[in-house]
Amino acid sequence: MNRVDVYPLKLRHDDAYLGTPPEKGDGYFLRPPWRSLYSGRFETLVVRVTCEDGTSGWGEALAPVAPEVPAAIVERLLAPVLLGADPTAVRPLWHKLRDLMRERGHLTGHQADALAAVDIALWDLAGRLTGRSVAELLGGAFRSHVPVYVSGLPRPTDAERAKLAEEWVSRGADRVKLHLGYGVEQDLATFDTVSATGLHTAVDAHWRYSVTDAVRLGRGLAERGALFLEAPLAPEDVEGHRELARRVDLPIAVGETMRNRYELGHWLDRRAVGLAQPDVGRTGITELMAMAELAAARHVPVAPHHSTGLGIVLAAGIQVSAAVSDLAFFEYQPTTCEVAGKILASPLAGGPEGFPLPTGPGLGVEVDADAVAAYATAPSTISLSTISPPTNSSEA
Repeated sequence: MNRVDVYPLKLRHDDAYLGTPPEKGDGYFLRPPWRSLYSGRFETLVVRVTCEDGTSGWGEALAPVAPEVPAAIVERLLAPVLLGADPTAVRPLWHKLRDLMRERGHLTGHQADALAAVDIALWDLAGRLTGRSVAELLGGAFRSHVPVYVSGLPRPTDAERAKLAEEWVSRGADRVKLHLGYGVEQDLATFDTVSATGLHTAVDAHWRYSVTDAVRLGRGLAERGALFLEAPLAPEDVEGHRELARRVDLPIAVGETMRNRYELGHWLDRRAVGLAQPDVGRTGITELMAMAELAAARHVPVAPHHSTGLGIVLAAGIQVSAAVSDLAFFEYQPTTCEVAGKILASPLAGGPEGFPLPTGPGLGVEVDADAVAAYATAPSTISLSTISPPTNSSEA
């Protein structure tokens, strides 16, 4: 490889992820009772890697706030190591890049997000150089059509949510996930209203409950035949999730916060997860497939997470979903998918009934380089002509 381009993107849209923001402007905000920051724009990090013959591969990280942070990591730490490397040696490169900061505790967070974008770009490039799709490079697809669930009914009242749910049913949807966490009784009432439309319904509690309340909610959902309960407790509370999984006859879904096999392995060993939800924009393709194999060894199905990632990471999610042996379903974010195509030459096919597996080389999508450059806030290029790759040295 002789060039790495880095693009932090911030795109405006008619609506924001998970509905209308409580305030206008370019700053970040909270959505009480949830605790994480959100943006009124769709923010993401896109990376392009190019080899000497001009062939390029594209990657994207899940970076819903401050994509400039993982962008700086790609620029300063990862790109210099990529320059001059064999672009088809994807897994060896992943290990080399991971180990750059491994003993410093950076297998997670922004370091892992940056690596995810690069890893996806390398798989895309390898596919384009060989004329094969990512699913083929991973050993072949288990399915040519990826099943999904609709994620979110961003309306303020249950009546409005039910009306939107009925619209999704008319468009072919049969599963939906509610973004809740407003109290056990209120969550169950919302579930009842929406599930009455005929949709198989799941609940994402956004890490809001204590074990006691999560057990009450989980048992109520189990009695109602819910698909799963996602993120019920604080994301660091492994033992709490383990206790909850023992006391509730319902799959407990976690994994969107995890960046690597070591994190997921610990949860699997504790039997604290019943549905694994890694996000390829946070793990990369290499690590997501390792996590999926760990889950398969424990007979835990995988339902890859997808939230604000745009067309590149969406395509990556579809490719890995096709290549995962024990797939439950993939997450379909309607508003995000409306925006996803803004950086592609043509939008991905698919919708509430699922996604067909793209058949082209690499990720199977063509990126609109001009659109990416236009949406970029501070693009940068690292090439062999501007920087020298690090060299090995025996000096202290």
